[in-house]
Amino acid sequence: MKKFLLVCYFICSASQLIAQDTYLHCGKIIDTKSGTIQAKKTIVVSQDKIIAVHNGYVMPADASAVVVDLKNQVVLPGLIDMHVHIEQEFTPKTRINKYILNEADIAFNAVNFAKKTVLAGFTTVRDLGGSGVNIAIKKAIAEEKIIGPRVLTAGKSLATTGGHADPTNGSKRTLIGDPGPKEGVVNSVSDAKKAVRQRYKNGADWVKITATGGVLSVAKSGDNPQFTIEEITAICETAKDYGMFVAAHAHGDEGMRRAILGGVKTIEHGTYMSTKTMDLMIKHNAYLVPTITAGKEVVEKATVPGFYPDIVVPKALAVGPQIQGTFAKAYKRGVGIAFGTDAGVFTHGMNGKEFGYMVEAGMPAMETIQSATITNAKILQMAAELGQLKKGFIADIIAVNEDPTKNIATMEEVVFVMKNGKIYKK
Repeated sequence: MKKFLLVCYFICSASQLIAQDTYLHCGKIIDTKSGTIQAKKTIVVSQDKIIAVHNGYVMPADASAVVVDLKNQVVLPGLIDMHVHIEQEFTPKTRINKYILNEADIAFNAVNFAKKTVLAGFTTVRDLGGSGVNIAIKKAIAEEKIIGPRVLTAGKSLATTGGHADPTNGSKRTLIGDPGPKEGVVNSVSDAKKAVRQRYKNGADWVKITATGGVLSVAKSGDNPQFTIEEITAICETAKDYGMFVAAHAHGDEGMRRAILGGVKTIEHGTYMSTKTMDLMIKHNAYLVPTITAGKEVVEKATVPGFYPDIVVPKALAVGPQIQGTFAKAYKRGVGIAFGTDAGVFTHGMNGKEFGYMVEAGMPAMETIQSATITNAKILQMAAELGQLKKGFIADIIAVNEDPTKNIATMEEVVFVMKNGKIYKK
């Protein structure tokens, strides 16, 4: 009987703890839908959802409820970064790590990167390419085995032979082999379809293609087109059949043009985008993910002797300085902008710097926040769950000390983080 009562006590206590509501007394909140800042609000959270948003500071009737004082803070929805690489941070050892790190090593490194990301206020991310460990990381976070943001991932990016994201670029000849669709290398329409289906089988949520050359790959070109339009169309149509969208890494204009006509949803970087391609993006409702922070980072690191392989340095010095200017032109022309940083090219947890660079280029602070909340939630097809502080939405909530419309740098210093109704930083 005692054993039964003891078990009952622990079960009842656990149930009570899970059912405990949280009242956030917010000095100001950002209404991302209207783009306004509202004063003195109480957000009520039950389990993983927002169940009410009240005017004024409402006290709970239930003595077991938790009250969090954020009266001196500005509160906003958890942020969404549409371009991260959760598996790694680029260092001078990155190239050799490909040959000496096991999957377990990559996973343990990623645990730290994931934690830094969520503590910086980014409660949801889209991971755009790794070795495949990113899929396991996504699952581990969802099952609360480790701390991190909600992850939607592309698994392994799709490339062409010798193209950006060919995993054997720069290898000795005995190691190059002939990777194919299973490894994410595409050279035909048939390959394209099989590669997408393999990503689906592996557990990916999105498909990413490298539509042009890239900066950090051990290959000469940083901007040449690397897929035919027929291959891209096959990728996008197959992805649609499996409920997925396609993101396209692209620096060169012709590769972007093919990607948009082929059906991709987002263009990553967009460095040498022409006005004609901007207009094409608007026509096809495609979004630009600018990744300005990564552009700044590669220029800085290219000046450090030995940080990048010699073949990377000229590409970094040429491409990096262009990204912010192209973003400014695309925004002014009316291209849809989705917030994304390319974290992993630079240190995870510094994602908030992107806001400042976007404002510097001419985008109003409130619009940058909207791009990282309601816009990204819409692209991820989660607009009814994420991106707003609203009844019925998932309780992803963060706070900063200052009004970001007056000091955008405050977005780099998030002081409170709640994800799925659980407080991770206070």
